[in-house]
Amino acid sequence: MKIWGSSALFRVAVAFSLLCVTTLSLHFIRIPGSSAPDFACGSNSQERVTIKVSSGESGSSIAQSLFTAGVTKSAESYFRVAVGDPRSQLVAPGIHAIDRGICAKDALNQLLDSSRITGLINIVEGAWLSEILPQFTNAGMSASEVSKALALVKKPQGFTSLEGLLFPAQYSFAEGTSALVAIQSMVDRAEKEMRRAGLFSSPEKFSPQQLLIIASLVQAEGNEQDFEKISQVIRNRLTKGMPLQFDSTVHYVKKSRGSVFLSTQSTLINSPYNTYKRYGLPPGPINNPGFNALRAAVRPQAGDWLYFITVAPFDTRFTSDINEFNNWKIEYKKNLRAGKFRSNK
Repeated sequence: MKIWGSSALFRVAVAFSLLCVTTLSLHFIRIPGSSAPDFACGSNSQERVTIKVSSGESGSSIAQSLFTAGVTKSAESYFRVAVGDPRSQLVAPGIHAIDRGICAKDALNQLLDSSRITGLINIVEGAWLSEILPQFTNAGMSASEVSKALALVKKPQGFTSLEGLLFPAQYSFAEGTSALVAIQSMVDRAEKEMRRAGLFSSPEKFSPQQLLIIASLVQAEGNEQDFEKISQVIRNRLTKGMPLQFDSTVHYVKKSRGSVFLSTQSTLINSPYNTYKRYGLPPGPINNPGFNALRAAVRPQAGDWLYFITVAPFDTRFTSDINEFNNWKIEYKKNLRAGKFRSNK
């Protein structure tokens, strides 16, 4: 029996990821002096400098970096602008190319401009490896260098695929950073997050690699509030010897996104990743899952569910009763015809 998932809701994930940049602390220290000298706003500087912003760096520290590099006329000018503008908490970590000799307000605007972050690679939750790799060349790394790096990168013990090991986050690499160093830093971050989520210390029979596969299925099939239930459905179906029948695995094979509906012909594709034809877990992860999916893979919510279906966007229902599932499927098809899933196409 076909299980209807949420088909990843990839665009929603992209939008959500872009909003969830690392928040910077605004624990400012007091900067001596009662005045705050500032350059005139709107100046057209022809000279740029690079400002490195670390994860969790305080606003006062950023203010000092801007002043030292000649971006602002004083550290306190940026301090005052940042305190009065809540957007300052959204400045992303990375190496920013900022104009020299500009006012503090313009400096903040430039820090918020993602196009000024050098070597920027943004990996959203649920992204495929094939969707991530072009970003390396966009960041200035050659395709041949990236190809060589993929073969040389060191994976955690027991992991065979790089898919799933590029942890979703926003990365910024200095000019000249090699592709191998960049990719390895992502893999190292993934191993750290997997350990934090418990993939390497789970008492279950699943290996860390298998738990990563489960996490990728969870990421692809539902919304965050349903992750733990989907994780349990996977276990229940495996225990009963039922095929998983996840649309997301076929979408991965076809490299197609955006369609809620999966044709019967698509379920017949000959691939080890096709969970309509093959029993058990697919041979590898089908995307790069975020931390919440990793944690859900290790901590499923107890339940006897065998089926789930997204009746309408953000309305996913779970049941162990095939008749209830079939009734919900009728409701799903009605909503599909009515265009309620149109935003996901």
